[in-house]
Amino acid sequence: MPTYEYVCKQCGERFDVFQSFSAKPLRTHDVCGGPLQKVFHPAGVVFKGPGFYVTDSRSKSSTTTSDRSASKASGADGKSGPERSSSKAPSSSETDS
Repeated sequence: MPTYEYVCKQCGERFDVFQSFSAKPLRTHDVCGGPLQKVFHPAGVVFKGPGFYVTDSRSKSSTTTSDRSASKASGADGKSGPERSSSKAPSSSETDS
């Protein structure tokens, strides 16, 4: 059974009442006879499990535009063999012979 909080508009007293969902809200304060107002509170939300982070909704194979431009600038464009230009400096073993 849910607990509802009420506040009396006349005397300002706050109190909690256990009521079923189908019960009608209280209208008058039993002590002073003033009008009552139901108090609502924001519900706390807790996100648990997968799917709540930006990285969870992306597929592993998709890349962003900035990722593609960075890979082209570094020469990692997926080409292999003689088509790919190499800007790699010769290693020490190649220069010693």
